Formats: sequence, C-alpha cells, structure tokens
Amino acid sequence: MAIFELFSSRQKKARGDVPDVYQYDDIPNKLRVQIIHIVKATIGTRENTTPYGGPTICEQVYQKIHQILCKEYGVFSLANKNYSSDFESVYEFFLKTDKFEECLDIIELTFKVIRNYVKPNQGQFEREAGIQQKADDAINELNQRFKETGVGYEFVSGEIVKIDSQFIHSEIVKPALSILQEDEAFAGARDEFLSAHAHYRNQRYKEALVDCLKSFESLMKAICQKHGWSFGKNDTAKKLINICLTNNLIPSYMQEQFSQFRALLESGVPTVRNKEGGHGQGSEIKNVSATMVSYTLHLTATNIVFLGSCDKES
Repeated sequence: MAIFELFSSRQKKARGDVPDVYQYDDIPNKLRVQIIHIVKATIGTRENTTPYGGPTICEQVYQKIHQILCKEYGVFSLANKNYSSDFESVYEFFLKTDKFEECLDIIELTFKVIRNYVKPNQGQFEREAGIQQKADDAINELNQRFKETGVGYEFVSGEIVKIDSQFIHSEIVKPALSILQEDEAFAGARDEFLSAHAHYRNQRYKEALVDCLKSFESLMKAICQKHGWSFGKNDTAKKLINICLTNNLIPSYMQEQFSQFRALLESGVPTVRNKEGGHGQGSEIKNVSATMVSYTLHLTATNIVFLGSCDKES
C-alpha cells in the first residue's frame, strides 16, 4: 500500500518543515501508530470465530512474536492486564513503552517475521488472513516512514541498522550489504558487518570496532578461498591484503594508480580497531567515540564494496 501524501504533508514539504537531521533515541507516537497499521495490513488480524477452530495463521504469528519477546525480556506477558489477543499484548506494549530500544526490538522482530515467513507464504496469508499489503511493500513503507519522520534507522537485510547520512548509507552501506548478501561465501563477513551495526546502534562501540575488522578479514579470507589462494587461518588483515594484491585481485592496470591503496587499507580499519577497540587497555580507560565508530563502519563498507567489486570482475 503506497504512502498517501496528504495536503498537510505537501504543505510541510513546501515550507521546508521536514527533518534534516536524524535522531536516534525516540520513536514518535505517530510513527508507532503508522507501523501498527503496516503490520495489520501485512500480517492480518483475522480471528477464528468458530467454536472448534484453532488459531488463524496471523494469530500464530503474533503468538510467536509475543513468546519470543517475553522469553528474551524475562517476563510472562508484555501486558499489564489481560488482553484478548497476542496482537494487543505486543502492540499495546509497543505504543506505551518509553524505551526506544524496546520499540526497535519489536519493529525488527516483526519485520524479520514479515521478511522470512510472511513473504514466502504470501498466498496463504492472502487467503486466510485477508492481508492487504505485500511483504516487500511493507518493508519499503517502513523505511520511508523512518525517513520522513527523521528517525535514523532502516530495516535492511533482516536487521535494523543505524544510518548517519542518507547519502553515505545509500551509496556505501547498502551496496556493501548487497555484495555480502549475493554470495553465500561472504555469509560470515555479512553477519559480522551486521553485528558491527547492531553494536553501534546499542552504543557498544568497542565491540563494533572489533566486528568491523572481523568482517573485513572474513571477506578477504572468503575471496582467497574462492580463488584457491593460500592463506593462514590466523592471518592478519595486513597479510590478507598482501595476498589479495599479490594475486592481482586489483587488476594490474589499476595497481599503479592505486599505489597507495595498500597503505590506505592497512592504515584504515585495522589500525582504528587496534588502537581503539582491541588489546588490553592497561590502567587507562579508553573511551571510543561514536564519530570514530561511524567513520570505521563507513570505511569498512567502502573497502567491502571495492574488494567485492574487484572479486566479481576477476
């Protein structure tokens, strides 16, 4: 279901009254309500009215979402009172919680279910739940709603990721995820890259730096393995970069132009991680800044795009 642009929305845009800076620590009530509308249209809310029938397919989905959240939060129910359905228990909690991370938990889990379960069973949901919105359209609308509200997150590759700049996200991060998603050999690197974003979103900055380096190294190991290039299981980024360059991963006609490329890679992600996120910190407590982690995430994505593209062309 496409977003219907009301007169008031057009007037706000004409006045320039739209968010131009992302915020990360609040999910406005209007956005929460809009997300519930998307969920209802995509999963359905049809209840079984027969005296002997079991739960409908959409009721089963909401029951599973409710069970997962209760188990992870260590509670028996999300609701403070007895609601008639799991849908009400989950999404009344979603509307009322003042913890934005709990909102993101519910959004991510719900849309992960939409992506991984509703989409492959679209026909069954249309027949049994009377859904009105396709899974892919629901995900696209969610991301558009995030953007128009100025909330700096996006659901991509099955995860909620934090975005700092729409241009950087569109031109660097998403292409990196696309490369990692297309080739099963890169599954490890993809999981580590997404893990780095999850740590970043939750302000676990040292862990984010560690996973950036893991993803970078995993990508190069996967490329070496695909091409049969010899490498050690415990090889560092520096050694792996040397193997890739020695074996002409970067075409020879480009290597002169990129004479400083080796230095750029070696002094990028590995150095930032080693200085800021790795090794013991001794008697001095190190504080890793969000700015440094953001830079490292984007540098990692840039390296992934470049090396992944070279791999495709080799």
